[in-house]
Amino acid sequence: MVIIKKYFINRGVTKMEIDEFFSREVKKAGYAGVNIRKTAIGTRITLYVERPGLVIGRHGTTIRELAQKLETIFKIENPQIAVTPITIPELNAKIMSGRIASALERGIHFRRAAFAALNQIMRAGAKGAEITIRGKLTSERARYEKYRAGLLIKAGNPYKMFVDEAVTYVLLKPGLYGVKVKILQPMYSSEDLIFKPLEASIQVK
Repeated sequence: MVIIKKYFINRGVTKMEIDEFFSREVKKAGYAGVNIRKTAIGTRITLYVERPGLVIGRHGTTIRELAQKLETIFKIENPQIAVTPITIPELNAKIMSGRIASALERGIHFRRAAFAALNQIMRAGAKGAEITIRGKLTSERARYEKYRAGLLIKAGNPYKMFVDEAVTYVLLKPGLYGVKVKILQPMYSSEDLIFKPLEASIQVK
């Protein structure tokens, strides 16, 4: 781990920058994250996506172009890109926040987009979820709305172990919007589990 950190710090590259790069480049594939590992023969980069075919491309053209860009932009030697599909995308916070952001870009009302995503998440087996959309929602003032269903954990070890969290930003005509998604995974168990009806809380920032 220390060697990997030193490798990227010495080249002025951070995982965050590479993550942002892939967020843009493979957005339509349902990007969920990246793992970077230095090997003896190069750098192994594993992409986690909803639709692997869009990353690989016809005859592997897209994935080769991505490797070339990594070499050119980040000076990564011999990048070897592997693609891993996300089995249940509705339980991945990054994918779901990206879906909501894409819906907003297409002109879908933010509440409709949020409730649709919330229903998809709960139908996929999540124990709970929270969606926060922040921006100029219905006026010139920035504010946020939260949408919740099921059980929510706010802190502690269970939060770190069982809650997947991600934020996606999208630039619309009124300004910059932030979409945060938290998903309590199905493997969490509690004797006090009580599902609440879908609800929305609105607060002016």
